[in-house]
Amino acid sequence: MSKRALVPSVIGLVALGAVAAGGYAMASTTTQPTVKNGSASYTAPSQQGEGELTYTADVSDDSGVRELRVIAWPASSELDPTEAELRYVDKATCHSTSDGTSRCTYTLKVTPQDAADLAEGAWHVSVLATAKDGGTKFVSRAATIDITR
Repeated sequence: MSKRALVPSVIGLVALGAVAAGGYAMASTTTQPTVKNGSASYTAPSQQGEGELTYTADVSDDSGVRELRVIAWPASSELDPTEAELRYVDKATCHSTSDGTSRCTYTLKVTPQDAADLAEGAWHVSVLATAKDGGTKFVSRAATIDITR
């Protein structure tokens, strides 16, 4: 093979490899979901009915939102759940608000008996957002609420 044929072949091969590698990198990249505007509230049960603990947040990802898992825990317990543990807790209900964004709300009903067993004081809310493409975002302290009787 002549040198003239070899040089363009090598340049073409390098260029083709760069394009293929760039395409692979773009195709294999997953972004993490975002969790914004999170807030939690607690309403104690009363004579009129049950109380509730609620957490609401806007979750976004370019592929869409698959789920948001939520757990509330007393700060005094020092539980501090991990991302792996949150894969097995309750899911919030999520409704799409636009392409790639959902408003997710978790509601836990609290009976008078449940409330009597709750530790008073600060509680943390931990969340795990999962996108449709499999990307995840763990937020260990997504919100803090005060539980009183």
